[in-house]
Amino acid sequence: MKNLLFLIPFVFASCGGSNPTKKLPKDLDSLLVMFPDSVELLVQHGNKMMKELNYDKALADGAKAYRLDSLSTDTKMLYADILNNRPTRSMADVASAQKIYKSIIKKEPKNTKALVALASTFSQQMDFDQSFEYINRALKIDQRYRDAYVMKGSNYLLLSKLNPEKDGKPSKKYMDLTKSSYETAVQQDPKFFEAYLMLGSLYEAEGNIICLQYYQTAATLQPKNPDVLFSLAYAQQSFNQPDKAISLYRRMIKLDTSYYQALNQIGVIKQYNYKQIDSAIYYYKSALQTEPRFVEAWHNLGMCYEEQGDLTKAMQSYAKALKYNPEFKLSRDRADVLKYAR
Repeated sequence: MKNLLFLIPFVFASCGGSNPTKKLPKDLDSLLVMFPDSVELLVQHGNKMMKELNYDKALADGAKAYRLDSLSTDTKMLYADILNNRPTRSMADVASAQKIYKSIIKKEPKNTKALVALASTFSQQMDFDQSFEYINRALKIDQRYRDAYVMKGSNYLLLSKLNPEKDGKPSKKYMDLTKSSYETAVQQDPKFFEAYLMLGSLYEAEGNIICLQYYQTAATLQPKNPDVLFSLAYAQQSFNQPDKAISLYRRMIKLDTSYYQALNQIGVIKQYNYKQIDSAIYYYKSALQTEPRFVEAWHNLGMCYEEQGDLTKAMQSYAKALKYNPEFKLSRDRADVLKYAR
């Protein structure tokens, strides 16, 4: 895709005037208002919306670009990627994306991006043999192609859940292959923080403290990303490092004052690690000021009031939790206990 700086003279080449580019707006949205049928602008904007996870706007851009030019690889990739990745996709969407990817590969058999994307459609259809076939085709073209290893890891992770051990836990064989695939991905791209997060979560699920190393690497790469910091802080909390966790949660709140989960977790540490009930109540209430429907904070607040012996406020807190989620079992159980204890 051409950089917008190179695109502008091309778009206005036939507009006349001595220097029409001086009047051009610099942002894509404004340019699209002026040139709504520019395929190149639509593709650029659609890809931007994809990165921002705004799939509705991306789909509008991609579908229009595809209608205007169904032959360009860029328009076909954008439209297929949206169909294949949006959260509300149907199996019909996946099949349509699969057809488009195949048309790209027919024209460009060494297009590794299209090969791996095609592999993902077969994975969603549970056809792992075909999925691995296209992944391996991409790796034969470029053995260092990071996204091929990510796709392998995703396949193995799904297979680990579809083939559990006798105790119901995910298949160890496939979990080992999952971790190996993501390890290989970060070897190809050491700045790929998402893979470090995935590895951290995989090891955390196993109760392995090595997860902290992966989360720390991700946090080093993304020091201002609250979601990354939350993963590290929560793991520190889980592995009995409450002081480090609180410090990181507070850092997160400075970066994003609306991050109510961090406030709630500080409350949990204050309540259970330090037995500082008044302080815990303060943090739970702070979380609820940001998100009044946060069920876990209402429940935790009720537990604090119970510990203080204020059963009326405890019942009120559990009632709030159940108002927002009638199926929240923890609050239902505590409310039943208090109801029959009175």
